[in-house]
Amino acid sequence: MRWAIAAVILMIAGVVAIWPRSEPVPPTEETTQSAPDLTKARAEAALPACEPGGQGPADLRGITAECLADGRPLDVATALSGPVLVNMWATWCEPCKTELPILAEYAKEPGAIKVVTLGVESRSADALELLTALHVKLPALLDEDGLTRKKLRGVALPASYLVKADGTITLIKNPRLFESVDEVRQAVANG
Repeated sequence: MRWAIAAVILMIAGVVAIWPRSEPVPPTEETTQSAPDLTKARAEAALPACEPGGQGPADLRGITAECLADGRPLDVATALSGPVLVNMWATWCEPCKTELPILAEYAKEPGAIKVVTLGVESRSADALELLTALHVKLPALLDEDGLTRKKLRGVALPASYLVKADGTITLIKNPRLFESVDEVRQAVANG
């Protein structure tokens, strides 16, 4: 029995040794391209830089998101150092497309607090395309994997949060969807 097992092992080893090997596949443009070149899309979007502030909300420290203006990674907590109004959105969210321009209009008002958009579960190219089409020129972060959304208890989109100077985060519940600049102004004042 031992000789039979040894013979089978030797036969398998012999087959493996003489089995034809395939040549490595030369790299193609598809296999070498790690990420699309978004230089043109970033230029068209003309988004302001994502400015890191203080330490920001402790719950969000250590989560990294992409600044859509330039593609660099940025710690979400420092980018959302308050006071700031944060709007979480996604490219597939229809109500988000209505709300983002309203927030951009609010941000232009004298005395408005800083507004930062946080795209989730979307691709960079799609997010830049949407912001360009909507003429929204706000600092924009992109958290493709949605870690920030999970940390903020994953509410339905769009969702707006008021981050205070002390780092506390409050979900704006009334209204859940901004339909006017007045509603944004009132929510910030009451937050």
